[in-house]
Amino acid sequence: MNRPAPTPAASLTRVPGLLYGGDYNPEQWPEEVWAEDAALMREAGVTMVTVGVFSWARLQPGPDSWDFAWLDRLLDLLHSHGIAVDLATATASPPAWLVRADPTVLPVTADGVRLEFGSRQHYCPSSPAYRDAALRLTRALAERYARHPALALWHIHNEYGDHVAECFCPRSAEHFRAWLRERYGTVEALNHAWGTAFWSQRYATYDEIEPPRTAPGPVNPTQLLDWRRFCSDALLALHRAEREVLTEVSPGIPATTNFMSMFKALDYWEWARHEDFVSDDAYPDPSDPRAHVAASLNYDLMRSLKGNAPWLLLEQAPSAVSWRPVNVPKKPGLQRLWSLQALARGADGVMYFQWRASRAGAEKFHSALLPHRGTASRGWAETVRFGAELGRLADVAGSRLDADVAIVLDWDSWWALEGADHPSARMRWPDLLRPWYAALHARGITVTFVPPDADLAGYRAVLAPSLYLLRPEQARRIADHVRGGGHLVCGPFSGVVDAHDHIHDGGAPGPLREVLGLSVDEFWPVPDGESTALASGAEATLWTEWIVPEGAETVDTYASGSLAGLPAVTRHAYGAGTAWYVSGHLAEGIGDVLDRALGAAGVRPVLDVPEGVEVTVRTGAQGTYLFLLNHGDQPARAPLTGAYAAGGTDLLTGRAVHDKVTLEPLGAAVVRVAPVSAPVPESALGAGSGSGSGLDSDSDSPGGTAP
Repeated sequence: MNRPAPTPAASLTRVPGLLYGGDYNPEQWPEEVWAEDAALMREAGVTMVTVGVFSWARLQPGPDSWDFAWLDRLLDLLHSHGIAVDLATATASPPAWLVRADPTVLPVTADGVRLEFGSRQHYCPSSPAYRDAALRLTRALAERYARHPALALWHIHNEYGDHVAECFCPRSAEHFRAWLRERYGTVEALNHAWGTAFWSQRYATYDEIEPPRTAPGPVNPTQLLDWRRFCSDALLALHRAEREVLTEVSPGIPATTNFMSMFKALDYWEWARHEDFVSDDAYPDPSDPRAHVAASLNYDLMRSLKGNAPWLLLEQAPSAVSWRPVNVPKKPGLQRLWSLQALARGADGVMYFQWRASRAGAEKFHSALLPHRGTASRGWAETVRFGAELGRLADVAGSRLDADVAIVLDWDSWWALEGADHPSARMRWPDLLRPWYAALHARGITVTFVPPDADLAGYRAVLAPSLYLLRPEQARRIADHVRGGGHLVCGPFSGVVDAHDHIHDGGAPGPLREVLGLSVDEFWPVPDGESTALASGAEATLWTEWIVPEGAETVDTYASGSLAGLPAVTRHAYGAGTAWYVSGHLAEGIGDVLDRALGAAGVRPVLDVPEGVEVTVRTGAQGTYLFLLNHGDQPARAPLTGAYAAGGTDLLTGRAVHDKVTLEPLGAAVVRVAPVSAPVPESALGAGSGSGSGLDSDSDSPGGTAP
């Protein structure tokens, strides 16, 4: 399964090199401060700032009054200093005059409470008044600034769904019914899909249907699933409406909206289809010693959403945030390291919230590139140093990072998995995913996330930590991948229900039964605080299953509890490939299973590096770039072997690198290792962070050291 060399990607915007900057909120400051800001931005190496995210009330003080003069002056000032602008449509926070003129703009909770003005995102996604006003503002901005020389990017809205992902008001109910009519056509089809024969829930007309408001007992699970789908679509409709205005009035200017990493409320596969490129807001916790692993997972997802194309880290904190119970700052060097990690995972720029620290408001204790203490502060010194370093990495822009391993992620399955009245309320998609991803990260294996209907050609292995909801056509794609020589590792509680959240005939794993070679006789969740031992020494928490092999070979068995002696992990030869099934939540123990499965698939890390060192490779028209990041608190030495044995040049320092790279604690290197015309080695196309544990090619052996 040879993967073709990645093709070069175009720049995200018309700004050359890697983007650097942050949210700039000049309406919070006297105008005489703006010139100082622009000069300091230039000193720091800032190339682009986001402007206008929360400026609606300043831009439109009343229903028929507008004030663009201040924004005219600001954009002219920034352009004169060589600073490009990511101009926001400012629609995330409706002004007071709008919600007072029409209180139905404000959102309503499931138990009937109308949320008030005084925060942000205080709008109902189905409100015609909000939509009309938002589109009017978007058009006014586009008509005025479409040809302004500072404009490099449109920033639509801000963090959709962060505070209000749903509304239960009468207008939302009307919108939901219209969405259901389009989805099902007849009410008879809806009754079948929702299983309304249960508990006498049958509907005679669509007019009888309401949103899943607070009810006496459990709400229909398929209604809840469709509500999640609807809410994502309702917000997406707002985004698309603004995007259509921008495309009409300012063609050729790219547009994005900032995602929020692994965010449950919105189906980012569908949302990404309507973006020129993906951008993300990420806030790892400096007090968490494993925060970089979760950040890596999120960045791999962002890169994956548009086929491994470069993306933009649009927001992060220079140091502390303001919204955790305890807001720990980033120690010296950590902001630099974590920013480089985003680049290592495919970003073409790193930006921050925000440029100048606020003096008032809910985020006045949130860090900024220019802190309250000003240019005498530690934070400012780091801002300037890192801006200079990014300038030395300009050639990295447009290069790509690919992987030989895919993880299947489906929002439908996520939403359905976390429904009520399941065998265990502890089965949460992020909790099931994280141990699998952490094991791969520790072994130096980079992954691409894919939807369940993706083309799987070229991936050596496909991992599905849980696919609770699975359509037959999706299962056929996965089976075809294995039949053709691919390797599948499937986790528990998979293939349980169809698109309507109905149990598949014959029970789990439903349409995966043939490829996995087994049936699930009974789910056997593990009570809190308990675990079930396996013969291999691994332990299952949260979940186990009574499975019956139907051609699959038993690889590991349960060694304690009611399932003692029964299969826990199986392997099934199917066509030219192999399908593994892990029937329990193994947490740390999943690494041994992945060693065997990925070893058999021929998956290898780029380099064998010390624990805590993360390695990725980006390849593009200008060359190949080896990123090495030391997340540990001790110096580390990474030997350069194989395709990288000849060394290269560390772009951060300009120094030549030969057979090894020495990294200080929180240190990093970006080694340019290949000339423009060099072919891309196959082994360079999967990368990650290593512990030196490796993967064994013998599927009957649990591990070893990779060559």
